[in-house]
Order: sequence, then C-alpha cells, then structure tokens
Amino acid sequence: MFVDKVKIYVKGGDGGNGMVAFRREKYEANGGPAGGDGGRGADVVFVVDEGLRTLMDFRYQKHFKAKPGEHGRSKSQHGKAASPMMVRVPPGTVVTDSDTGDVVADLTQHGQEAVIAQGGRGGRGNIRFSSPKNPAPYISENGEPGVERYVEMELKLLADVGLVGYPSVGKSTLLSVVSAAKPKIGAYHFTTIAPNLGLVETADGRSFVMADLPGLIEGAHEGVGLGHQFLRHVERTKVLVHVVDMAGSEGRDPYQDWLQINEELTLYREVLAERPQIVVANKMDLPEAEENLEIFREQVGVDVSIFPVSAATRSGIDELLYAIADELDRMPKVEEIVEPDTEETERKVYRAEEPEEAFTIRRDNEVFVVEGPRVEKLIKMTNFQYDEAVRRFANTLKIMGVDDGLRARGAKDGDTVRIDEMEFEFRD
Repeated sequence: MFVDKVKIYVKGGDGGNGMVAFRREKYEANGGPAGGDGGRGADVVFVVDEGLRTLMDFRYQKHFKAKPGEHGRSKSQHGKAASPMMVRVPPGTVVTDSDTGDVVADLTQHGQEAVIAQGGRGGRGNIRFSSPKNPAPYISENGEPGVERYVEMELKLLADVGLVGYPSVGKSTLLSVVSAAKPKIGAYHFTTIAPNLGLVETADGRSFVMADLPGLIEGAHEGVGLGHQFLRHVERTKVLVHVVDMAGSEGRDPYQDWLQINEELTLYREVLAERPQIVVANKMDLPEAEENLEIFREQVGVDVSIFPVSAATRSGIDELLYAIADELDRMPKVEEIVEPDTEETERKVYRAEEPEEAFTIRRDNEVFVVEGPRVEKLIKMTNFQYDEAVRRFANTLKIMGVDDGLRARGAKDGDTVRIDEMEFEFRD
C-alpha cells in the first residue's frame, strides 16, 4: 500500500533539572554553591533519505518522543545534552502543523534536515543564582519542557515526468513498456490507485524518472475520485505527458478528454496549466484511431506536440522518449525554476515575540484558573522542593501582574487558584 499522508505526534526532549548542591571540602565547612545545570533535551529532526519512497513506516509508529537531557550534578558538573532524535523521511515530504496549518518543513534533497520539535533547555543549578545578597541560594530550576505538537506529513512524488489522463487510457501500460516498473494493469477504472515510479533511459543514454499517477476524472480538483491524491503529486513534476485514448475505446471523445483533464489541472492550480505538456495519442493500433487523430490535430491546433504511439505494439515509443528528454534538457535546473505564482509572494520573517496577553484568568466554579504559556512554563520549571524557589515563583507571578489580575477578578484570601495542574491558596 502506498501511504502519502499521515498524522503523527512529536515531542522534543525535556531539559534536565538543575541541582542544589554545595562544596564540601576539607577545612571549608561552609562551601559555596556547586549545583550544575541540566543538559538540553534532544530535538526531533527529520532527515531526508532517498532510499525511502513511502510514508508506510509512519502508519505503525505515530509517536516520536526524544530523550531528555541529563540532570545537573554536584561539584558544578553540568548535565549532558541529549543527542538529536533523527527520523528518516522520503524526499518530497511536506510537514505542516496540524493546529495552525503552517508549513514546518518542505524536504526535497537527500540529507536535508529540519528540526520539527525543539528540545527544552536545561534548568539552572544553584550556582547560577548566587549573588552578594544571597551567596548560598537554595534555588534551582527544573528543565524546560520540550516542544510537543501534532504534525501532518504529506508526500509529493519527485518525478521528472508525470503521466496524466483519464482512467484506462494506457498510462500504466506505457510506463511498463518504457521502464522496468511493473504497475498493475487491468481493464477497469482506477486499476492504478497508487503512484508508480519508473526509471526511463533513451537509446542515446539520457534518463529520467516517470510517474504513472492515478487517473483523473471530472471534478478531481474538488476531490472527486482520487482527485486530491493525484493532483498533489502532479505539482512536483517538470513535464506532463498527457495520454489520450485516440481510439475512443470507451465511447469518449479524445478532444473532450483532453480539454477536461487540462481544465481539472487549471482549476486545481493555475501554474499546472503552464507546465510543459506533451500529448500522447495512444492505442493507435485500434480501429478509428487514425481518423480520430486527424480530427484531434485540427481541434487542438499546430502548437500542441502530439506523438502517435501504441503502448501495446511499442510503435512510436522511441520518438516519444526523445521528445521528453529534449524537453527536460531545455528546462532550467531545479534551483533556477521559479513558479509564476510565487514570484511576488511576500516573504514573512517569524520572530519570537511575547504574546500580547502574558496570561488569562477565568472562573471554573469557585476556582480561579490562570492560563498562558509563560505562567505554565514557569510552574513546570520551578522546583517547589525549596522554600526560596517557592518565594521566587510567587514574586515572579507578582511582577507579571497575576496577583493584580486575580484581585481585579474578585479573588479574596483563601480562594483557590489553579495554574496548569497545581492549585494554590490566594493570599492578599
């Protein structure tokens, strides 16, 4: 089974906890702070492996959780950072955030890497909190939680040539003739339900990758049939080879088929209409094909390149392959290709900014609930084992304005306040 879209969960490793420790040396009864920092948690990194062709592995493993960093130790020893968790993906994988729909990474080249979920930084040990006012602090931080998110992975095939056309026009047969690929061939619609790739080599030594894609039907741009599954793969091909059943063996008009497929491509994405296209008049060994071809030539005009072939008898195949190779040779290299609809695209620069609202306060029956990324991270990184750390936590909330916010919402002495999973008693 070909799997081209999956949803998975990824989580960066939590940072290691900082430590509270003091020097214990001979003749020095009251040594200074010596608690080390925690190590950074591991990132979840996707790396492209050209040996992979599908997302099949992600059907069975959908959770990827990276290792945490080591905790800090005594004698000012910092914890070791965890090694990145490398996840292999096939070329052509597009990763998007499930919640926001933003593209996280577009992975196309072998060896290309992208950090999908960052690991948390290590918590600070008490050596970081030493000051002239407090030379022996009993304060340390827990490690920062790693980023966790659900992402959708979508595979778009990376082929030089894409075979397009109605179902049962002979695309799979053509691919089996020109390459070593063995696609499933049958006399019924949607015999091909998953893309097939084949390496094609011409007699003069040129080669290219051809993709036999599921057939298009009317309404494909709206998802009818296998529409969206098909069209997302067409986007990455450099040249389209439009296969038409010139014999009209299923009672359809070849010219109407040609118009309909091009309309579906345009409706899905206008740039596809500008992609170089070669028309293959297939099934020329069948009756009425020659007559239909003459009519078809008049209807489409002289600007359209048409190559009469018979995939069954292999006639006309060499001329077709030379024409495809010539078209590919005329195209700029991949890095020079600029799609017309992206030239004027405004480039956005994303910066880490504090949210407008650092926190929100709501009522849950008699409980005041404080929510927000900053306060939730603060509570996760506070080591409540030490009184000094608790006082620092309370002071930080006060500086952030949480106390004033609770008073404004009507909180009084003794009321319960919940932050994340912890509950506190409000003291005015």
